[in-house]
Amino acid sequence: MKIVSITSGKGGVGKTSLVCNMALGLSQLGKKVLIFDGDLGMANVDIFFGVHPKNNLQDLVDGMPLKECLTSAAHNVDLLAGGNGLYSLCHLNAFQRREVISRLSDMNFAYDYLLIDTSPGLHDHVLHLNSVADDCCVILTPDPSSFTDSYALIKVLYQKYKTQKFSVICNQVGNEKLGEQLFLRFAEVVQQFLPVRLSYKRSIPFDSQLKLSNQLQRLILRQDPKSISSVAVKAICMDLVSQQQLTPSISNGVNGLDSLFRPVSGHA
Repeated sequence: MKIVSITSGKGGVGKTSLVCNMALGLSQLGKKVLIFDGDLGMANVDIFFGVHPKNNLQDLVDGMPLKECLTSAAHNVDLLAGGNGLYSLCHLNAFQRREVISRLSDMNFAYDYLLIDTSPGLHDHVLHLNSVADDCCVILTPDPSSFTDSYALIKVLYQKYKTQKFSVICNQVGNEKLGEQLFLRFAEVVQQFLPVRLSYKRSIPFDSQLKLSNQLQRLILRQDPKSISSVAVKAICMDLVSQQQLTPSISNGVNGLDSLFRPVSGHA
C-alpha cells in the first residue's frame, strides 16, 4: 500500500476535490483505495461521494476495530471519515496520532493506495500525516499566498521531520505549460534555501466545469469525465500507477536546470 498525502499550506486550493477524484480515477484503473479524511473535525470527503458514514475516526480512537469504522464510498474505494464538528479530533495527542497511523498500516495488503486528505496549515496532526507518507504531494496554485504558504509547509516538514522528497501538483492554472512554469519558479525559490527534492507531477487547468462540480459537491470524473480537468486527473492517476515522473523533474535535469535543482544548504 502506497501512502500519498495531498496537502497544502493554505485552504481553498482544491485538495479534497483532488483526493476524491484521484480515488475514483485509481479505482477505474483497477486499484483498491482507502481514503483517510485527515481534515480532522472538519471532514467533508463523504459529501463528495454522497455517503453517510455510520462511524468515523473518533470511533477508531475510542477503540473500535478499523474495519467497522470504514465506509464504502465507491467501487474499490473505502473511506475513514474524519468527523465533522468534533472538537476533540482537532486535538489528538502524539500517541493517538501514531496509533491511528499504525492501525491504518495494518491494512497494508488490503489496499493499493492510502490517500490522505490533510487539512491546510502547520498544525501538528497535519505535519505528522505528511511525514508518514511515501509521497507528500503539495498542491500549488498561482495565488501568491499559496506560493509562500507551501514554502512554509515544506520548510517546517524538513526542519521537524527531515522530510526531503516532495511532489507538486499545480492546480487552477491556465494550461500545462503555465503549470510547469509555476513549478519551476517555486522550485527555484525552495531550493535556494532548503536541501529538499521536488518533483513535478502535472497540472490541473482551470476548468469552469470542475468549479461547478465542486460547488455541487460532486465528482468531476462522474459529472463530466471528458472535461479537461477530468483528463488531467486521470493522467495523474496513470502516472501514479506507472511510477513515472513527468518533466520538468529534478532527477533528470530537463532544460539544463539540473544545477538549479541540486539540493543546496542555506537559510530562509
